Amino acid sequence: MNRSVLKLAIPSILANITIPLVGLVDTAIVGHIADATIIGGIAVGTMLFDLLYWNFGFLRVGTSGMTAQAFGRKDDRECAKLLAQSLTITALATAVIWLLQWLFVTAALACVPCSDEVADFARSYFFVRIWAAPATLALMALKGWFIGMQDTVSPMACDIVVNVVNMAASYVLAVYTPLGAIGVAYGTVIAQFTGLLLAVIILFAKYGKFLAIWKTAELRVFRSLGRLMRLNTNLFIRSLCFMIVYVGFTAIAGGYGDVQLAVSSILMKLFMLFSYFVDGFAYAGEALVGKYIGEGADEKTLSRVVRILFNWSIGVGVLFTLIYAFGGIDCVRLMTDDEDVLQAVRPFLGWLIAMPIVSTLAFMWDGIYVGATAGKEIRNAMLWAAFGFVAGYAALYYWLGIQALYIAYFLHLTARVVYLTLKWKNVQKQILYE
Repeated sequence: MNRSVLKLAIPSILANITIPLVGLVDTAIVGHIADATIIGGIAVGTMLFDLLYWNFGFLRVGTSGMTAQAFGRKDDRECAKLLAQSLTITALATAVIWLLQWLFVTAALACVPCSDEVADFARSYFFVRIWAAPATLALMALKGWFIGMQDTVSPMACDIVVNVVNMAASYVLAVYTPLGAIGVAYGTVIAQFTGLLLAVIILFAKYGKFLAIWKTAELRVFRSLGRLMRLNTNLFIRSLCFMIVYVGFTAIAGGYGDVQLAVSSILMKLFMLFSYFVDGFAYAGEALVGKYIGEGADEKTLSRVVRILFNWSIGVGVLFTLIYAFGGIDCVRLMTDDEDVLQAVRPFLGWLIAMPIVSTLAFMWDGIYVGATAGKEIRNAMLWAAFGFVAGYAALYYWLGIQALYIAYFLHLTARVVYLTLKWKNVQKQILYE
């Protein structure tokens, strides 16, 4: 069982490690050829896409859990149908994004405090990169399907190719062509379609029999689309709650001044750093829990899978707790040498030690519940978490100032862990004995 977990988790971890490199390289490229206005415009433009695509994360998450269950049942027809359904939803989502793109960017920029020059470049960046929407969304769906098929190597290959091509194409277009800084946006478009091309090649080479089912059987894609749409709707609501927490965290920190905004930004990156490792085990949880449920595993077997997943993920949490306990300020120094920021961060270093374990538990439960396709519980957990974040800050900020923001963030994680832990026995029984 441990070997199965690692076989699924390690490729995802390796792929995740390349993700932060893209942002660093893009910033470095622009930082050497443009001024602060352009750097700010790229930062704002990137944030717009983070907000946009975060809401479509259900294309990966929803697909992986349901596909894993169909895989466990050895139902090739259902696996093929889920692939067709996910790509159908992708096409519809792309149409909606393209139709509403001007409205979205106008409304979003109206809410972001930045100069007209920064907003103008962010808008230009957005309208170039938006052409990658079909590739970006299709990759989400295909990676979810691959994970459900117990294959995390293919998503790893796609992620690495996308990130490497993104860095190379952005550098060449920004530095060696008349495009200048906007070449970074074109580089991203090229990278996303390159990744999609690889995913399609993998699909034909490795999963040809499922494509053959499309030709030889009437899949009736829309007949059973309702179940996937219900799951995706719950996951979409979950994504909106995530936005309340993470966008709210940055917006509130910004209200305390530039130094505190810098501190919160650095700490959030460190909070999320270990997620690149834990997410590998969460993806393994999606695949394995879904597969064993599809196979009709008994309660003892499913409990063993969950226990092993938590053992590995808690190990990651403990490791990062120790790293932050003994080298927290050194980790911060790797990200800034500004003495004002380094002094301002010291009162918050305790949160670096407190966050990894509770975050690890929350992320791992998410993966397990996705594998169980327990969309309602995932949604409700995040609703309570968002409420805990807002209520916690509102109740404490008057007395504690910005420390209340970190308490509120910790409360949102705790709410997720408590709710999902308490609900698991009932969910497990419902799944196994329905």
